[in-house]
Amino acid sequence: MTVPADRYDVIVIGSGAGGLSAALTAAVEGLSVAVFEKAEFIGGSTAVSGGAVWIPSNHLMEGAGHEDSREAVMAYLTAALGNRLRGDMIAAYLDNGPRMVEFMAAHTEVKFAARPVSPDYLSETPGASMGGRTIDPLPFDARALGRNFDKLRPPLHTFMVLGGMMVNTKDIKALLTAFSKAESFAHSARLVLRYARDRLSHRRGTRLLLGNALAARLYKSALDRNIPIFTKAAAADLVTDNGRVTGVRIELDGKVRTIHARAGVVLATGGFPASPTLRGEHMPHAEVHRTMAPQDNRGDGISMAVRAGARIETDNKGAGLWTPVSVMKLPDGGERLFPHLIIDRQKPGLIAVNQRGKRFVNEAVSYHEFVEAMHADPDAVPAYLVCDARFLRRYGLGLVRAKYDRPDPFVRAGYLLTAPTIEGLADVLKVDRANLAEAVAGMNEAARTGVDRVFGKGSTRYNRYLGDPEHQPNPCLGPIETGPFYAVKVWPGDIGSATGLRVDDHARVLDTSGQPIEGLFACGNDMNSVMAGHYPAAGITLGPALTFGYIAGQTLARAAKSNP
Repeated sequence: MTVPADRYDVIVIGSGAGGLSAALTAAVEGLSVAVFEKAEFIGGSTAVSGGAVWIPSNHLMEGAGHEDSREAVMAYLTAALGNRLRGDMIAAYLDNGPRMVEFMAAHTEVKFAARPVSPDYLSETPGASMGGRTIDPLPFDARALGRNFDKLRPPLHTFMVLGGMMVNTKDIKALLTAFSKAESFAHSARLVLRYARDRLSHRRGTRLLLGNALAARLYKSALDRNIPIFTKAAAADLVTDNGRVTGVRIELDGKVRTIHARAGVVLATGGFPASPTLRGEHMPHAEVHRTMAPQDNRGDGISMAVRAGARIETDNKGAGLWTPVSVMKLPDGGERLFPHLIIDRQKPGLIAVNQRGKRFVNEAVSYHEFVEAMHADPDAVPAYLVCDARFLRRYGLGLVRAKYDRPDPFVRAGYLLTAPTIEGLADVLKVDRANLAEAVAGMNEAARTGVDRVFGKGSTRYNRYLGDPEHQPNPCLGPIETGPFYAVKVWPGDIGSATGLRVDDHARVLDTSGQPIEGLFACGNDMNSVMAGHYPAAGITLGPALTFGYIAGQTLARAAKSNP
C-alpha cells in the first residue's frame, strides 16, 4: 500500500461526489491533494445513488430542447423553499453549477447528458421546468479502471439484474417487452451478451450507469490526475492551530498519523444517516427508520467539525432526504431494503393505506413528499402499498420484479403479504375491512373516470411522467380488482441526511458565531442542504455536492495562490 505523505496542500475526507469534485478542482488548479476514505470502497453514497444532478441553466439544456432563465429558477425555488431560502447559498449554487459542469467536461472524465423530459417535482409551480435541468452521467465502461474496478463501491442490488448487470429505465422496458417487440429483443440481447462476456473476467457487469457511473468517472479522473486515495483510512479528528484547521489525524493500518494541510481540509463524509445517535436527535421515527446510504456514513465529518467549533444547522424543514423503504428479512438475520422511488407507486392500480386501511397521500408524489405524509399521519408508520395480481405481473412491487419473479418466495419470506380477497388482505394487514374496501372502491372509480377526487393521483405532470403512458384515461389510475391481492409494508427512510454543517457561499464551515473556521470546508451531505430539507427536483443532492465541491476547490486554489 502507498504510504501517505506528511503534508499536502489539500486533504479531502470522503470519496463521494462532493469530495472528489473538490479534490479534482484543487488538483486541476495545481494543488497537491490526498483523499482519505473510511470505507474499503470508493464512491460513497454517490456510487449507490440514481446519479441525477440538478443544475439549472446548464449548457446541455439547449441540446435537449429546453431553455432556462434565472428568473424562472428563482420563482420556482422561492415557491418551493419559502422563508428557508438562503439567498447567498442559492446564488452561489446557480452561479457555479453551470461552471462546474463545463469545468468537469473540459478537465475530467465526468460527462453528462441533459434529460429531455424530467419535470421538477412541483411541476405545477411557476418556474418549474419539464426537462433539461436534471442531467445524468453518461454510461461508463468500467474496463477503463483496470484492476481498480474492484475498489469502486457496487451499486444497490435494486439497480441490477441477473446478479450484476446494471439497468436503467430504458433497459427495464426493453427487457420486459423483449419477446413482443423486435427492437426490445435486440436491445436486450446486446445487454445480456455484453454482460455474459463481462462475467468471464469480472465480478459484475462493466457497463456502469446512474450514480455508479458518476462515481466511476470521478474515480477515473482522480487516477488520471495521480490523486492518491487511501481507503480504510478513518479520520479521527481535526488538527488545529490557533483556531485554524491545519490537518487531520487519520487511522490507517492500525496506526494514527497526523497529516498536515497547507491550504485546508474538506469534509465530505456523507452526513449522518447511519448514526443511531444523530438520527435519534434529528429524525422522526428513528427507531424504525431505514437508510439507503452506506453504513459508514455516521456523521464523522460533522462530529469532528463540531468539536472544532462548527455549527449544525437547525432550521431545516426536515433532517433527511426521504424515501419509503420496504424490508425483507433474510435467513441470516440481515435485511434487504428496497427504496420505493419511481418504479411502482406512480403506476395505475396501486394505493397506499395507513394502519386504519385508509389512503393518506397521493401515491405518485415524490418519494420525499410521500414520507412527509407518513410523518404527518400518526397511523401511517408503517404504511402499506396495495395492488392486485394484474399489477404485480405488469409492474412489480418493491423487490418483486415484474414478469420475472414468482410471488411465492416473497410471500414465504414475509415480505409480500397476500390474500384472495380484499377483505382477507385487510385481515392479513390487521386493518379495518370496511376502510380498505372503501379505499379500493374509490380507486376503482377514479380509474374509470380518470380523476382521483380525493388525493389527486395523476393530476400533475410529474405524476403522469412516472405513470404508464400506455394506460388510459390517466396513466396513474388503474383498478384493483383481480385477485389474489398483495401488499408490502413500507417504513420511513432516507437516501441521505439533509441536516449538516452551516457553511458560507465559499463552502467554508462557519463557527457558532457565524464566522468561517479558517482552513475548514464542507460539501456533500456534511454540508447542510442548500434546499433546507426540501426536495424540489431530481438531483438536488448530487447537484449541490458537485457544485460546492467545485467551489471549495476554487476557494482553496485562490487562497493558495495569494499566499504561496
